[in-house]
Amino acid sequence: MLPFTLKSLFHPTRRVTALLGLVLIAACANPDASRNTQEPFDPYEGQNRQVHQFNLGLDRALVRPVAKGYSRALPDDIENAVVRFAVNLSLPSDIVNNVLQLNMRGAFQDTARFLVNTTVGLGGFFDPASEMGMKAGTNTDFGETLHVWGAREGAYVELPLLGPSTERDTWGMAVDLFTNPLSYVLESPENLYGTGAAVAAGLSKREKFGDTIDSILYESADSYAQTRSVYLQNRRFELGGTSGSTYIDPYGEPATSGSLEDPYDQ
Repeated sequence: MLPFTLKSLFHPTRRVTALLGLVLIAACANPDASRNTQEPFDPYEGQNRQVHQFNLGLDRALVRPVAKGYSRALPDDIENAVVRFAVNLSLPSDIVNNVLQLNMRGAFQDTARFLVNTTVGLGGFFDPASEMGMKAGTNTDFGETLHVWGAREGAYVELPLLGPSTERDTWGMAVDLFTNPLSYVLESPENLYGTGAAVAAGLSKREKFGDTIDSILYESADSYAQTRSVYLQNRRFELGGTSGSTYIDPYGEPATSGSLEDPYDQ
C-alpha cells in the first residue's frame, strides 16, 4: 500500500508546508540587478518559441472555437453572471495577498466586497457592492506579493496552456494554488466551482477581445515577440514599473496610464 493517498497530499498541513517551501524558493529567484529591466530578458527564447507554437495551435484548434461556441450558446446576462461569480470566488485569495503585502486597506476593501456580493449578491452572480459604490476588487496575486517583497522579475517564460509569464509570476501562480482560503473550507466538488467558473470567464474574455487577440497572435510578423512585449509592458504597468503612457493588452481593453480597469468588474 502506498504511504499516502492523493487526497492526503492535499491535507491542509501538507499544503501549508508546501506553500512555505515555495515562498522560500521564490524569494531566492533574484537575477542580476544590473540588467535593464525595461528590456526583455529572454534566455529561454528557443524553448519559449516552441511552447508559443504549441499554444497557438491549441488556441486555433480548441480555445478560440470553444470560446465562440460558449458565448453564442449563453445569453449575455448569464455569461456576465458567471464571470462575476468567478471574480467573487477569487477575492479571498486577493485578501490573503493584500495582507502579505501589508495593504490592509485593499484587504478590508476586498473583504467588504466579498461579504456583500456573497450574501446579497447570491454568491457573486450579482454585484450589489458596485451598486452601493464600493471600490472594485484589487485583483492582486502572489506574483505581485513577490514584487512587493523585492523579488525581481526574472526571465520571461511562456507556459503551456497558461501563456506568457515571468519566473517571478510563475512562482506566484504556483503559490496562488494554495492562497485561496475557500479551497480549505469547501469540500469536493464544491471546491472545484471556482476553477470551472474561472475557465468559463477565460472563454468569455477570449471571445470578447477576440479581434485584438487574433491580430496579435495571427496577424503579427512575429507573434511571439509581440506577445512577449505586450505581456511585459502590461505586467510592469500593473506593478508600477513602466513609464509608458499607452499599451495594448491582448487580454483586456486598450488602456492608458491611470485608467487600468478589469473589463469584467461589473
